[in-house]
Amino acid sequence: MAKRYPFEYDPTRPFIEQVGEWVGDVFYEILPEAGFEVRDEQIYMAYQLERAFADKMTIFAEAGVGTGKTLVYLLYSTCYARYFGKPVVIACADESLIEQLVKPEGDIAKLSRHLSMEIDARLAKSPDKYMCLKKLDQARSRDDESLPLENLYGTLPDFVNSYKAMQEFHAYGDRKDYPDLNDEQWNQINWDTFQDCLTCDLRQRCGQTLSRDHYRKSGDLIICSHDYYMEHVWTFEARKREGQIPLLPEHCAVVFDEGHLLESAAMKALGYKMKHVVFEELLTRLLQNEIRETLAVLIDEAIVQSELMFDRIRRQSRRIPGSDRMSIELNDLLIRDVHRLRSVIATIEEELVFESELYTLDEYQLRIVEERLEMMEIALKLFEDSGALICWATEDSDGMTLSVMPRNVKQVLQEGLFSQKMPIVFSSATLSVDKSFHYLRDSLGVKDYLSFSVDSPYDYEHQMQVYKPERLTGDFSGKMEISMQLIERSEGRALLLFRTREELLQFKQECKQRAETGKYSFLYEGDQEISHLISAFQRDEQSVLCAVSLWEGLDIPGPSLSNVIIWSLPYPPLDPVFMAKRSETVSPFEDVDLPYMLLRLKQGIGRLIRTGEDRGMVTVLAEDDGQHPVHEYISSVLPKGIQLQTLASQKL
Repeated sequence: MAKRYPFEYDPTRPFIEQVGEWVGDVFYEILPEAGFEVRDEQIYMAYQLERAFADKMTIFAEAGVGTGKTLVYLLYSTCYARYFGKPVVIACADESLIEQLVKPEGDIAKLSRHLSMEIDARLAKSPDKYMCLKKLDQARSRDDESLPLENLYGTLPDFVNSYKAMQEFHAYGDRKDYPDLNDEQWNQINWDTFQDCLTCDLRQRCGQTLSRDHYRKSGDLIICSHDYYMEHVWTFEARKREGQIPLLPEHCAVVFDEGHLLESAAMKALGYKMKHVVFEELLTRLLQNEIRETLAVLIDEAIVQSELMFDRIRRQSRRIPGSDRMSIELNDLLIRDVHRLRSVIATIEEELVFESELYTLDEYQLRIVEERLEMMEIALKLFEDSGALICWATEDSDGMTLSVMPRNVKQVLQEGLFSQKMPIVFSSATLSVDKSFHYLRDSLGVKDYLSFSVDSPYDYEHQMQVYKPERLTGDFSGKMEISMQLIERSEGRALLLFRTREELLQFKQECKQRAETGKYSFLYEGDQEISHLISAFQRDEQSVLCAVSLWEGLDIPGPSLSNVIIWSLPYPPLDPVFMAKRSETVSPFEDVDLPYMLLRLKQGIGRLIRTGEDRGMVTVLAEDDGQHPVHEYISSVLPKGIQLQTLASQKL
């Protein structure tokens, strides 16, 4: 029988104290014997986390690249999970970070191998990372030539289309299993918010459902995204009301890797999405039953009013440059239409209470409809105080989608997360601004917390050069010329980080027109599954990876990544979320834009040096606009010993 703990446990002494002693042995003796170096920064972090786990506190753990912070929180989390008999959740900023953690040569595998310690770590991927059988069937009914439908159906397990009782089943349909599909193709067959999983007749044979059954049984760690964890927090009570189990099982601690990104994930998860065709389908389902005429009339009225409201939203929507979102200009006519729809929905909810007493509706179906209507009414109610909501619209082939989220997520985080008496670890190389954690504390609503900062142990002065072009007008062609020369200088081996998807697509289009780009393999985020792209970039030394979302977490040691090109300063996007944050302060640039940009810029620069042997250069293609001290901004986030240099044309 395997030992419960990797050390001899003495029940007469505090458990976390014994974990700390064992962690010290790991970093001072066990790992050095296996070839790892002793890092003072890593051991300092270990002692700081010991206090957080012992006192069940929230801690901001800011540790530079190369400190080995992931190994520290994995050791404490695994022991803590075994002590309480509940898993610890490791929430990463996105799916690419998850893959970095669980890949065969990743940190979990290293610990398991060198400590002879089997760690039960299971993935809880977001629903949109799984194929939806209903959407796949819809694609086939459309005879969608843009999808390899025959191949997709060929990947489905036999039990999916069998009507016999399932004797054996397994999870399937993971985005990673279809690396050659681009994001546009994947979005045609993956789960989305408007899929009615609760009434789906294929639910028990769905890959997403089967994956949940697997990760719930984890004995040590459950690894998910920030988005998924916040979805768990937000839907916890609603799922209990619907007679469902929460998305994640009961756990004893949570670690937020790249924790500075949690606020945006929280705002995304706490949002509501509404679409007229989906609302109409929901109510039409009730009309297929024997219901009273008064309810049927109300349903018809609600459908008409929904159509009127979405028409009004379309007229009040304006395109946002660099975003697929449209801002919505609120006026009295739109708010009137919203209130009318909310009033009708409230009346339908009252009628459904009476209808349920007649037992003419299926109880399970009725509960689902009631829950959906209640969520819609809550979302529309936010319009009564327009200062309490953030809203925007998007449009696709199925019509317009209205997205609504509460402006302030602090209360939800306080009630659903920080009120839990458990250790909560925020880990990242960038949690503070000007050595202060106030920006993160205030944005999340954290009251009591521990914190510390340790620098990277790397000799950046001799490993990295950081440049800014001598003269840059800001036009696309000028940046393009410099980028091509830099790529030629490093013979590929480059990562280009873009602020927006539009910048990346324009760069991609321009590369097609240039003969010199044929010397290297250019990989673009969105063309394939992201972890597949990262692996291809690492394998092919002379390749170039172009991305929008890889400012954090990308870990490519060695010569494959020797050149980081930052296309522009990564200020927050011009979308309704940040527009709302800006409107709440008298100094929007200083309080919102600048801290966001500096944290992201520091993360982007941190992609270059991942080991003590790495060497390379970073170039920030930021132009001086005469209003902001760009040189000072860049210099403020550079590692110790690094001076920002001017990239004169003759140096290229």
